[in-house]
Amino acid sequence: MLFRPAESSKKIVDFYRNYLLTTFKTNKDEYNQQLKNHLSKDESLAKGPYINLTDPFTKDKTIHELTQEGILTPLFLQFNKFHPYRPLYRHQVESIRKAVNRKNLIVTTGTGSGKTECFLIPVVNQLLRERENGTLSPGIRTMIIYPMNALVNDQIRRLREIFEDAGIEDITFGRFTGETKEFKNDALREFIDREGRKPIKNELISREQMRATPPHILITNYAMLEYLLLRPGDNIIFNKESAHLWQTIVFDEAHTYSGAKGIEVSNLIKRVKAMLDREDIQF
Repeated sequence: MLFRPAESSKKIVDFYRNYLLTTFKTNKDEYNQQLKNHLSKDESLAKGPYINLTDPFTKDKTIHELTQEGILTPLFLQFNKFHPYRPLYRHQVESIRKAVNRKNLIVTTGTGSGKTECFLIPVVNQLLRERENGTLSPGIRTMIIYPMNALVNDQIRRLREIFEDAGIEDITFGRFTGETKEFKNDALREFIDREGRKPIKNELISREQMRATPPHILITNYAMLEYLLLRPGDNIIFNKESAHLWQTIVFDEAHTYSGAKGIEVSNLIKRVKAMLDREDIQF
């Protein structure tokens, strides 16, 4: 895969700019526009790419080879965004094998080493297996928790690309944060204004949609998780009627949950497991 420093640098700056615009958003459009204009100026955030080369990570099997072994479903070959014929890193393959065998795991590895694939490939694989078996009913299978909305939004964009490219429309996902609109029509107008297009069928964009038919993959942040557990209208997501469907809870950027925040998040997860009456959820 060809590495383009200038392109990669631009993506990093764009990501950080979106993070600042999201985190420091006010209820005044004038102030929001001023901040956006300032951050859009050249060199307001960075003066260009700085390259620091490291040794490559050890390569292992491809997704195609893992499908031949029966570790992953052959439906994965439709997911070009996962590059099924490109060798994965060894730690990715080890993570996939452990996750498919329902083992809890912690992945600690370097920047740019594909930590997201370590959990995302097993999560998608489990849903594709259900799809093959005809058991893919509405209801949460995986909840992914991020420390900030910018990371939530980045993952949502990636899921859009993955499923749209694969042409699989019946696996759903949704973002439930403070930015998520209550009603579908409001959310649709905002989505079209922001993205310049309508959402794909996989994505649930409003709170009312996710309450009516919870997505297979729910993406949120730890602060919103507490609200979901407290508010009567939202805790339907954690009702015991669909508790048996839950498979996995993922903490991305887990190293950020230290000290008092770590204790708070730990207590939140205990409450989730208590509401679902499930002790066997995979982490």
